[in-house]
Amino acid sequence: MIRGVPAIMRDPLSWLERVVAEHGNLVAFPMPSTPVLLVNTAAGARHVLQRNHRNYTKATIQYGALSLVTGSGLLTSDGEVWRRHRRTLQPAFHHGGLDQVALSTVAAGEDLRAAWDQALPYAPIDAEAAIMRAMLTVVGKTLFADDLSSAGEELVHAVDRALQQVMARATSPLAAGPLSRLPTLSARRMRSAVATLDQITADIVARRREQEVKAQDADLLAVLLRAADDRQMTEREVRDELVTLVIAGHETVASSLVWTLHLLAGAPEVQERLYAELDQVLDGRSPGWKDVPQLVYTRAVVDEALRMYPPAWVITRRSAGPDTIDGVDVPEGTLVIVSPWLLHRSAAWPDPQRFDPERFVDAEPGQGDRNPAYLPFGAGPRLCIGRDFALVESVLLLATLLRDRSVRRPAGSPPPVIKALVTLRPKNGLPLALVPRRA
Repeated sequence: MIRGVPAIMRDPLSWLERVVAEHGNLVAFPMPSTPVLLVNTAAGARHVLQRNHRNYTKATIQYGALSLVTGSGLLTSDGEVWRRHRRTLQPAFHHGGLDQVALSTVAAGEDLRAAWDQALPYAPIDAEAAIMRAMLTVVGKTLFADDLSSAGEELVHAVDRALQQVMARATSPLAAGPLSRLPTLSARRMRSAVATLDQITADIVARRREQEVKAQDADLLAVLLRAADDRQMTEREVRDELVTLVIAGHETVASSLVWTLHLLAGAPEVQERLYAELDQVLDGRSPGWKDVPQLVYTRAVVDEALRMYPPAWVITRRSAGPDTIDGVDVPEGTLVIVSPWLLHRSAAWPDPQRFDPERFVDAEPGQGDRNPAYLPFGAGPRLCIGRDFALVESVLLLATLLRDRSVRRPAGSPPPVIKALVTLRPKNGLPLALVPRRA
């Protein structure tokens, strides 16, 4: 595995695919200090993340690097800290708040449509940058009851810089060693990005502190501040959860939506089926919360895009004790790697390279989102706390953008190169155009 470090850093997705193709779905790497096991079976992944999850911690290089940015937030914490934070934050993600999520998402979608037209009507723009800003607006309104638009550009850039450094550390054999503490250019960039995130989140908290946080306020920031006032959380823990939710709340959803539009632009027959549903349900108007149950095929498009481009493309765990996975002995301290990117494109799916939302429409047991090899939000107790929010946002933003328009790639544009950071991003952005369907 050490010899493979340059290839991992250059193109981790291709490296994972090559390893599985050459060695099978359970691959043990001979490492001098710690055993490593790549698990690419649905049963093995579910065992680690769900059935025997108590034996597997987040004490890995991946989450150690991420914690330099997010601290002890939900993404990186373990044990009692994670359980206490999860209990505290859960009320902010109650289904009763999804109507507000819907309102904020549709408003951001309408603003995004206008921005798409503003520079030059129906010309391509960088969809990745635009959608990142739109989803940050939704996060601000729904989770923090705050308008983040003034800090949007600075915040997006700080997150981007920080996550690039996280990935560099997570794929480096020196990441956990003493050299990682040297004042390198990478370390200075990380410190600068984290300082920006610290300042922006401190400003968010200060603005909310100037207002009265009422007992009935159910947004995430209100929940966190009440927990801090009751000494159930420290101010540092409030900061960590804010940064975690800023990153997870906009980065993952935006990544999914960008790839959804990319896939649609290359699949006219899927677009036609999608537009037939949008025309029937919406008839040209903006969507709303009450439309979500009727947007069945729109949801299937989102689910299929999550299969092909899962934002959380790799999951790592460390075994706290000995175990057995798919008949293979796992010593204590083993680094276990599970990759939804691999599982979602494995033989568990018919014709896995094909973009086919139909597989998620009226899915039979073992198919669609009922396929045990489908893990876009993880599995078990660590299932993403914001899953339902993310799905509602994705369905409604897609419906808002395409209710009377089609998405197109610029003529002659090359296929995007995937940049595997904490999420999957298109290298150098993704130019796309929205064109009136009835023109």
